[in-house]
Amino acid sequence: MALIETRDLWKTYQMGEEQVHALRGVTLQIERGEFVAIIGPSGSGKSTLMNLIGCLDTPSSGEYYLNSKQVSRMNDDELASIRNREIGFVFQTFNLLPRATALHNVELPLIYNGTPAGERSEKAKFALGRVDLTDRMTHKPNELSGGQRQRVALARALVNNPSLLLADEPTGNLDSKTSEEILRLIDHLHHEGNTIIVVTHDRNVASRAHRILSIFDGRIASDERTEKV
Repeated sequence: MALIETRDLWKTYQMGEEQVHALRGVTLQIERGEFVAIIGPSGSGKSTLMNLIGCLDTPSSGEYYLNSKQVSRMNDDELASIRNREIGFVFQTFNLLPRATALHNVELPLIYNGTPAGERSEKAKFALGRVDLTDRMTHKPNELSGGQRQRVALARALVNNPSLLLADEPTGNLDSKTSEEILRLIDHLHHEGNTIIVVTHDRNVASRAHRILSIFDGRIASDERTEKV
């Protein structure tokens, strides 16, 4: 079975007396080891799809399987457990604790799942090493550049060895040079075997992926393989 499989996913919001269909019957499969970009204009449904894939929300109807588990019918506690074990998140705004060191920020998912302190520290150091930040582990976010902060966020996303790395506009707050460095790092993480989904409105970012899903009006408008495959 594919790592990700959705079957006729719908997400409908009630806005007063009006129903808004953010997703309209999305069916897709993403295999282990793929690097996929989800692209679309504002309001297209790409953020809604990301929230469903990331187990941050549940569909109004349809089925979603992650790593052979049907998550579309799970309750909030079960979803939180799946998010912690299976998914690493990277956000545009980094979402780091300002008073915590890089090392402690990376340790956070391990604290939530009850990993013993000594093991936590070793795993967090290893994750920071994967993103070339070993020499910055005692620094706090305000002592790091934007690119270094995003590397900390990547290390935090990887520390649990998740099935999926889900990045939402990961270069949105970075200049072009730093964006290129982060995209090269994401390329490298993919070559190491990580399954990666990048959600973006930026064609240049999407072009780094091996497959591009275009979303429009809540439906998949196109599903292209790039020349990088």
